[in-house]
Amino acid sequence: MGPRGANTAHPRTTLEDFIVAPAWYPFPSTVAYRRYEAEWLAGSFRPSASGVPHMHRMWQINERCRLTIYRSCDEVEPGVLALLSNLYQKPSIAAGVLLPPPDIGVANRGVRPDMFRWLDDHPPKSVIYVALGSEAPVTLKNLHELALGLELAGVRFLWALRSPGAPSDSGTGVDDHGVLPDGFEERTRGRSMVETGWVPQVKALAHGAVAAFLTHCGWGSTVESFAFGHPLVMLPFVLDQPLVARTMTEKGVGVEVARDEGDGSFDRDGVAAAVRRVMVDDEGKVLASNAKKLHEVLADQERQEWYIDDVVKHLRCYKDA
Repeated sequence: MGPRGANTAHPRTTLEDFIVAPAWYPFPSTVAYRRYEAEWLAGSFRPSASGVPHMHRMWQINERCRLTIYRSCDEVEPGVLALLSNLYQKPSIAAGVLLPPPDIGVANRGVRPDMFRWLDDHPPKSVIYVALGSEAPVTLKNLHELALGLELAGVRFLWALRSPGAPSDSGTGVDDHGVLPDGFEERTRGRSMVETGWVPQVKALAHGAVAAFLTHCGWGSTVESFAFGHPLVMLPFVLDQPLVARTMTEKGVGVEVARDEGDGSFDRDGVAAAVRRVMVDDEGKVLASNAKKLHEVLADQERQEWYIDDVVKHLRCYKDA
């Protein structure tokens, strides 16, 4: 996005301007939006219904702050915090990634005993956990192609399914009649479990049977995958999710589901191919090794505590500024 001054110095006027790294980004990188993803960002520079572009409101928020704190660190995004401090001319502070505690997988197991009993019945590192978060604009067609792709992949999967339009915080489950393709559950019986209520995601990811995570690449979910060193199958939709997916691809910890470059659609074959690359093919071993190495770096508790101490130091320094 960049600050007001950087955008004034390097104005972006066409959609094509938003599908490459901006002029003020100094690192070689393949992290950028694709054309079908960039419209929301380009649109945020245009006047909204109120007459004020959303980006102008974002700039005002930042300009009125004394400092900014990010759930990130140099181990994940080398050099980016220093770049942000320079761009915005105020401290950009890393809080660390704030991983879940390492023993969370063994605590409160009774919260969903049926789900954990199902996981317990499968071999170690044999299940892919599937969840697209609570905010991704998933359509019925998306769900059908995802379901049929999981079926084609032939692997074991645990799917935290949210029906299109379901309230993200209801916690009561949704009626999945008509949401899944006809006969899907019967055809995948024995190697699948579809949960339509609230799923304790971190506890699911912590289970020894889980080998990988099919995710929309929201930052919270991505960080939770770091906690357990899982490689990723990535299906981003909006906002920062595509950039997170590109970053994880650069780090060699996951693969994206192929999409049509024109409209961003995906199909069952693309889902199946990506899942098999991570869960079945030799490439998956490399991805899993890279994910484990990243986990080991981020699980350095002393280093992560240093980031929190630095946040506290800055808050004390700037509280009376």
